[in-house]
Amino acid sequence: MENIGCRIRLGYPRPKDSLVRVFQGMPVANIDDCMGRMAAMDQGLWPMNRHPLLGTAFTIRVPQGDNLMVHKGMDLAQPGDVLVIDAGGCCNRAILGELMVRYCQCRGIQGIVVDGAVRDRDALEQAGIPVYCRAVTPNGPYKNGPGEIGLPIACGGIVVEPGDILVGDGDGVLAIHPWEAEGLAQRVQAVMAQERAILAQMDRDGTYPRPWVDEKLQALGCQYRQG
Repeated sequence: MENIGCRIRLGYPRPKDSLVRVFQGMPVANIDDCMGRMAAMDQGLWPMNRHPLLGTAFTIRVPQGDNLMVHKGMDLAQPGDVLVIDAGGCCNRAILGELMVRYCQCRGIQGIVVDGAVRDRDALEQAGIPVYCRAVTPNGPYKNGPGEIGLPIACGGIVVEPGDILVGDGDGVLAIHPWEAEGLAQRVQAVMAQERAILAQMDRDGTYPRPWVDEKLQALGCQYRQG
């Protein structure tokens, strides 16, 4: 019988690095547009620094205010992973701080996303890897457990599977299932090419054609008046 609530799953499949790297430099907003505009974690998760986030999800679930399994996860994660921590949105105890972030960086972990709080804001603003969180507090965590590693979690209002591709920038973070990644990347590349063309037209002649605006207003029966 499984010990639900206190278990560690190892050996789950990770996508090839070449597939992950396809999303390097892609704006999260463009990716989200191509995922129905509902794939991003909620706006409560914000970046502590300006490093872009890209890697594979190493999922951790902890009780509110406890980081025992985060300590174990730091030792188990592989280079290229992103720690994605479901801390229940708890904001009154920090799940990690400067020492843990530095250790993650030393191990080749590509970033940390915490649905909860962190501390050592000044240090994390200068950290060498991206960190996203919901709040900052000096209150430290308990280390009692239990918790889970390598299983599906909820983070920022979305489901994250271990091995998902995580992408983050100044707008926020989203997760991509590897089996959907190739086709999605092609759609995002097409959107980015279209936007480059629009920007070039703005720079060239100062126009931004959007016929759909008037079409929509006409369909709504919008009335115009003078004065």
